[in-house]
Amino acid sequence: MGEMHMGNTGEVAKITSKDVLAAIYRMCDAVEENKGYLCELDAALGDGDHGVSMSKSFRAVRDKLPSLEGKDVGTILRAVGMALISTVGGAMGPLFGSAFLKAGERAAGKQEIGLDDIVDMFIAGEEAIVARGKAKVGDKTLLDTVHPAVEAIKEAKEEGLSISEALRRATGAAELGMKSTIDMIARVGRASRLGERTIGHQDPGATSAYIIIKAASMPYL
Repeated sequence: MGEMHMGNTGEVAKITSKDVLAAIYRMCDAVEENKGYLCELDAALGDGDHGVSMSKSFRAVRDKLPSLEGKDVGTILRAVGMALISTVGGAMGPLFGSAFLKAGERAAGKQEIGLDDIVDMFIAGEEAIVARGKAKVGDKTLLDTVHPAVEAIKEAKEEGLSISEALRRATGAAELGMKSTIDMIARVGRASRLGERTIGHQDPGATSAYIIIKAASMPYL
């Protein structure tokens, strides 16, 4: 997986809509950069086109971003969600799109967000993925990346930590969750047809989720 440039590690109390827009640009770049890697992972478990589908979806997102300059956080995230859902991208577009839509609802009208808002957005995103995909933790899906990240950021909030530290913890938990899929049997989606043959392969959807979370958190890592 290609390395992205690291930002500074300054502590922040608020994230602005401008920061959120920059985070979406980083997500688009990271997905594009990892297109081939995601296809390689998917070739072992599915049709081998996951990276292409994700790239297509996030190119549609990038096309929307210039029109979102100056908009509030909720509007930005809902626009991202709609772009992901409406682009041809298999199951992943609607799953990620639903997460962004629901997260955007929690940030409606806000030009800046604090850790309480971010935790609410993470929780809403996970709930949307569960509702849309019907998977559980342990089924070898993107949920195995997302759920640990949500739990980590909730704990960071309870401990009174900064946004920066909370996002660092969420990203670390997401990485461990992604790697945990290597030893799992796929129980939903096309990969589930392969049964035990899926053991030993990292789930591409879980990997995409990690790439997105890491890109969003990059300035704070």
